Amino acid sequence: QEAAKYEKKVMVLDFVTPTPLGNSWGLGGTCVNVGCIPKKLMHQAALLGQALQDSRKFGWQFTEEVKHNWMTMTESVQNYIGSLNWGYRVALREKKVTYENAYGEFVGPHTVKATNKRGVEKLYTAERFLIATGERPRYLGIPGDKEYCISSDDLFSLPYCPGKTLVVGASYVALECAGFLAGLGLDVTVMVRSILLRGFDQDIANKIGEYMEEHGINFIREFVPIKVSEEFISCLRATLGHNLCPVEEHFVFNVVRLLHQGVELLVTFSVLVTKVSSRTGKIPVNDEEQTNVPYIYAVGDILQDKLELTPVAIQAGKLLVQRLYAGASSKCDYVNVPTTVFTPLEYGACGYSEETAVEKFGEENIEVYHSHFWPLEWTVPSRDNNKCYAKIICNIQDNERVIGFHVLGPNAGEVTQGFAAAIKCGLTKEQLDSTIGIHPVCAE
Repeated sequence: QEAAKYEKKVMVLDFVTPTPLGNSWGLGGTCVNVGCIPKKLMHQAALLGQALQDSRKFGWQFTEEVKHNWMTMTESVQNYIGSLNWGYRVALREKKVTYENAYGEFVGPHTVKATNKRGVEKLYTAERFLIATGERPRYLGIPGDKEYCISSDDLFSLPYCPGKTLVVGASYVALECAGFLAGLGLDVTVMVRSILLRGFDQDIANKIGEYMEEHGINFIREFVPIKVSEEFISCLRATLGHNLCPVEEHFVFNVVRLLHQGVELLVTFSVLVTKVSSRTGKIPVNDEEQTNVPYIYAVGDILQDKLELTPVAIQAGKLLVQRLYAGASSKCDYVNVPTTVFTPLEYGACGYSEETAVEKFGEENIEVYHSHFWPLEWTVPSRDNNKCYAKIICNIQDNERVIGFHVLGPNAGEVTQGFAAAIKCGLTKEQLDSTIGIHPVCAE
């Protein structure tokens, strides 16, 4: 859409390879269809369940049994997603962008082959290509995984309530899904090979894990699955070095969900692109999102060592097009990016984690300020005192400039967004201290 503004001839190839259960979806990518949008809506469903419990202490009286209807929720969520899919189709048409629901492969210089779902092939040439395929969950390659497991690609339109569920993995996707499933009243277990929320601040990650365990979510730590059958899932204990030792256990669940994040390229590479990570399948690019083939660019989750966030991909794509066609020079900032993990206790972050800050600036050059707080809304129902947490990481050598912001509590996303703007402007600890808080809210 950005390129079309500059009267460029643009085509979008978009094809969703169905999941092993046969699920696929419409235009809009992971975020709209099987990511941020349905995830946040189902998280909201879980928050409403908690609000119902809290409401009694605020004077609301009800005696009828309250229970959750999975099908009503999924139907409502899918109806909304359908409206978004249609909106994207209309927007592309209005901007005269050609849309092909086809699978793309590079077959020669400046040439792709597009294959639609009926197997019809067409060749297209272009001056430039932009790869923005996003991510798909990665199956584990163990017996029974595709036969007996579902992934996050299946969960949001699942035609039945999953029941007792094992979530394999501890990424933000895994913990968010485990959180809202438990919030809907289901028996949920998370299998963790090593650490929670790799890449995020580990102080915060461990607090999230503690909170989830205290609220009824089970954790199986240092185990990896080796086989899934109709009767049970077999697992081996993994040492911290991830070497398997022969301690095998069996667990029984209604649904096993695989939430390891991996990459499925919707563009297969020939000799054109030589640089693709053998370990992750991701693409290294320079600071202008250019691959080692000069006319091929990439943005989003497919990039090696970059943030896997939809707004980052959108921003990077727009800035790239503006550099190519509008004489602009701005590059995407991959450091001061706000994000929120929608676990039962929400986690908002912007800038460096404490671990990364120590690594980059040296422990002697950073100062960490932190505090616990109790949301006013939680005081009357007597919920979880001293569980919400905030901390900032400051660079001592740069006038105690705030280089990392982390908050754990309700509405963390709404809180973090405003602080992110201040951090982009070079916020210091002194300026933060001189800012008057809004009483009585979590952001204070």
